[in-house]
Amino acid sequence: MTTTQTTPASPLLTSVRGAVAADGVDAPVAAHYGELSREQRELVAGRGFVDLSHRGVVTVSGPDRLSWLHLLLTQHVSELPPQQATEALILSPHGHIEHALYLVDDGATTWMHVEPGTQGELVAYLEKMKFFNQVEIADATADYAVVFLPAGSTASAEGAAAVRELPYGRDLFLPRAGLAELTAGFGAPSGLWAYEALRIEAHRPRLGFETDHRTIPHELGWLETAVHLQKGCYRGQETVARVHNLGRPPRRLVFLHLDGSMEVLPPHGTEVRLAADGADGRSVGFVTSSARHHELGPVALALVKRNTAPDAPLLAGTVPAAQETVVPQ
Repeated sequence: MTTTQTTPASPLLTSVRGAVAADGVDAPVAAHYGELSREQRELVAGRGFVDLSHRGVVTVSGPDRLSWLHLLLTQHVSELPPQQATEALILSPHGHIEHALYLVDDGATTWMHVEPGTQGELVAYLEKMKFFNQVEIADATADYAVVFLPAGSTASAEGAAAVRELPYGRDLFLPRAGLAELTAGFGAPSGLWAYEALRIEAHRPRLGFETDHRTIPHELGWLETAVHLQKGCYRGQETVARVHNLGRPPRRLVFLHLDGSMEVLPPHGTEVRLAADGADGRSVGFVTSSARHHELGPVALALVKRNTAPDAPLLAGTVPAAQETVVPQ
């Protein structure tokens, strides 16, 4: 994943007691507020919120916005109803994933949030593709921030410019100015580590973590949520159709239950091997994300070769791991 810009540190890092900054692309927000397991349990119970203000925000307005986006995205959006959330990808000519977009249209503007730092590259690409279409594209990251409310939350979305209603919660696009005041009525915040643990449990892929420069949608289960297989032509569609018809993506996403006796989580990029081959055996893939889940213990997602036996015990670095199928072999 290429990042082209960063967002300022969230005001919650200094205004909320116990906030500890995350690292990497997530550094502008809190990893946790001192109680990781409690923070996860609060989200599961439908309480609190997660600061995702480091994510990029892009808007597209104008009368041609949906028909124009329909030509560029993997998702069918030409008739997207107002307030209906969806997600979509932008692919390379060879079908590799370049951008993952999380969208909602309010009837006048399409709002989307993207991975931290990728909004500049996305806006530049969209500007090149405008041609004669009546659309206005804006990087709104400086003005709006994303906040997540879990499913069951009774917090009001009043003051949000747009809301994405999801089965597992709501994404709010809030004015960045006064973010601390706007979230004051949402309850206690949960950090990104809690949010990531639940994302991993739900097998939801993340650009730049579950993807590399050659990832195609079929490998991650994104065909079900971000790709419409009956829509018209878009860049990379030939690869999508060919691999779908053949049913043979080169790799597949798996969920890993990690050995809980190990103190260290295998970080992103850790090589995955067959346990039968030992720690010096041939690599069959790599860890994409890992976390400590409040009930399941240490867990991870990994991208492995398609022909890796679904029941084969694995090693994530030196950590024993049992697989759970996400994308069928």
